Amino acid sequence: MTQTIIDQLRGTLCVSAQAYPGEPMRDPRTMAQIAQAAVIGGAASIRAQGLEDVRMVVEAVDVPVVGLWKDGKEGVFITPTLFHAQQVAKTGCAIIALDGTLRERPDGRTFVETVNALRQWAKDELGREILIMADCDSLDACMMAEQAGADFVGTTLSGYTDARPKTPGPDFELVESVVATVKAPVVVEGRIHTPALARQALDLGAHMVCAGTAITHPSSITSWFIDAIRA
Repeated sequence: MTQTIIDQLRGTLCVSAQAYPGEPMRDPRTMAQIAQAAVIGGAASIRAQGLEDVRMVVEAVDVPVVGLWKDGKEGVFITPTLFHAQQVAKTGCAIIALDGTLRERPDGRTFVETVNALRQWAKDELGREILIMADCDSLDACMMAEQAGADFVGTTLSGYTDARPKTPGPDFELVESVVATVKAPVVVEGRIHTPALARQALDLGAHMVCAGTAITHPSSITSWFIDAIRA
């Protein structure tokens, strides 16, 4: 079943349906509706953040959901501990996104320890297998995540840690390096602001591409128009 999901996501678009705290759209019901709209448009999977958001999105769509839980704003905060990952798994999502960087995790476990413990727990407690996506920031992190058994490695955190400088668009230099080095499916995520950039990511060998802000964040999209008009 898990391999079937990996295969069906090849060459597809994942849409990240997330809203920041304090925004008008910061509501699980709204995120579930956005997810439904994205699926109608052709999204093959949805990425959602927050336990209630993930639960509602899982119920609302019939495509694989990548679930995560952001806790904090500094350091490792994307599904940072085994406990966070277990709670995300309970929502029923098919894929769990974990911070896949080389940084120390809050509970002291290494990435590989977290992956192994999570898989065993899911088998014993949930009676099912789960897929794991590593949100990475460098080639070294992607290599580590692959060796640890991650099912997907993503460029999600490139430019958001000290590992690499932030590029205006996707970090295609990193994408090329990762695709050439690892065998695990590569997810290009981060600053995919146009359809052309999504196409370029797939042309470089990515397994799938994930876009969020350019599709699901009206405040940012509006600001791009305003900046262009004022310029």
